[in-house]
Amino acid sequence: MELRHLRYFCVVAEELNLTCAAKRLHMSQPPLSRQIKQLEQEVGVELFERSSRGLRLTPSGIFFQQRALEILEKVDVTIDTTRHMARSKRTLFGIGFVPSIFYGQIPMLVRDLRQIENVEISLTELTTIQQVQALKAGRIDMGFGRLRIDDPDVEQEILFNEPFIAALPSGHPLEGTTPTCEELARYPLILFPAKPRPSLADMVLGIFRRQGLKVEIIQEANEVQTALSLVASGIGITLVPEEVKRVQRDGISYVALADKTITSPVVCSRRRGEKPSPLMNEATTILHKLVDDRFMGRYP
Repeated sequence: MELRHLRYFCVVAEELNLTCAAKRLHMSQPPLSRQIKQLEQEVGVELFERSSRGLRLTPSGIFFQQRALEILEKVDVTIDTTRHMARSKRTLFGIGFVPSIFYGQIPMLVRDLRQIENVEISLTELTTIQQVQALKAGRIDMGFGRLRIDDPDVEQEILFNEPFIAALPSGHPLEGTTPTCEELARYPLILFPAKPRPSLADMVLGIFRRQGLKVEIIQEANEVQTALSLVASGIGITLVPEEVKRVQRDGISYVALADKTITSPVVCSRRRGEKPSPLMNEATTILHKLVDDRFMGRYP
């Protein structure tokens, strides 16, 4: 099996029409049809159902398409990265992150990695689910999120559990208190991110749901900064991870929750089974030192 067979298959799977697929591939239809049949024979299963109405992917074909796209993306990324490294003579290290992570230790990790000679750090804002796909495709080397994902190709490490706090408009009745969830549920809630889901928003909703509390969602925002601006405008309150309090905004007061067990995991994701490079070992060492500093109270 050659890469061209996978590319042919992916185009046919997208078009579900051999004539249109052949046109896109700048080839005639009979050779393309033969290539697809040969691929099915080599795989040992039918990837398409053929009828007078055209082509349709079989369940095996749907699975094969997903894997083929991942393989082709990884090949393309590998080629692009290799060319980039050859031009720059620097090692590229990709990090994916969700916005709510980028207020604590992660910026310090990036700062320390940037001090290493001939290393270029690439930062990409991605949801945890997008990070898993990016890891498998080779677009990033390490991801930081809050969701635990079950994927055989990705290993995840919970670095620590970060407490939630409430962000309130200045002068709010709960300002200066340590409110319970029951007290918070009496006020309109600003939820973020609105999409994609699942996300931190679902964690927040779960906090109230597990206590049998209903909340009024007054507004949804896609970014934590937008949510904080809405809070400052007096529209409602929101729950944020503790490190977000480093964002000092006029019109906002942060308060700790009465229940200290209400937390969100900070999760580091890597490719499973891959021999760590020297740079990955260095990144892991720096990261664990930063996490230890947090636990020991040395984190400013």
